[in-house]
Amino acid sequence: MEPVFLGGHPAMDFLNTSFSPRGERVDVISDGRAFLDWLVRAGLVTESAVRLTRRLSAERLDAVANEARRMRSWAEAWIARWSLAPGADYRAELRRLNAWLHHGAWHREIQPMNGRLAIVELPRVDDADDLLGLIAFQLASLVVSEDPTLVRRCAGDGCTLWFLDRTKGHRRLFCSASACGNRAKVAAFRARRRA
Repeated sequence: MEPVFLGGHPAMDFLNTSFSPRGERVDVISDGRAFLDWLVRAGLVTESAVRLTRRLSAERLDAVANEARRMRSWAEAWIARWSLAPGADYRAELRRLNAWLHHGAWHREIQPMNGRLAIVELPRVDDADDLLGLIAFQLASLVVSEDPTLVRRCAGDGCTLWFLDRTKGHRRLFCSASACGNRAKVAAFRARRRA
């Protein structure tokens, strides 16, 4: 199954790498190569980083994918609590997230941006563990810079997807207006017709 990028933030999209369309659990991060593919599609690593990781064994990449799935499970539980109680004491969670952040490696480059030169930080992938640091950075970015009350789960019947509500009125209910939103409208229409 194809990954979905409806979350509005890479951390939300990471949580959405496990979802249940039509009641069947799908895990986009099935192995190390699938994890790399998701990272490229999410724009978190470049093809050149993927070329560097080709020298790593499939077993090593699979082990990192397994750790990423554990990270996702932990992050899903923590983000759910954080969105409901942002001011709570999360020292234990921050220690765990900081441990994953230590895996990340970054380098700086000067690149042209909007007609000017800018210094940008780019991830450096020397080892498979560096991939975990990339995800940890996105989770840290979410909790540091986003409003926790805007972190939502889709209200669609049976949908398990997460999203960051960036709409003007902050009334977004569904992961996608064309999918879950449309199904809810059709169900409401049918219920009115029956009544």
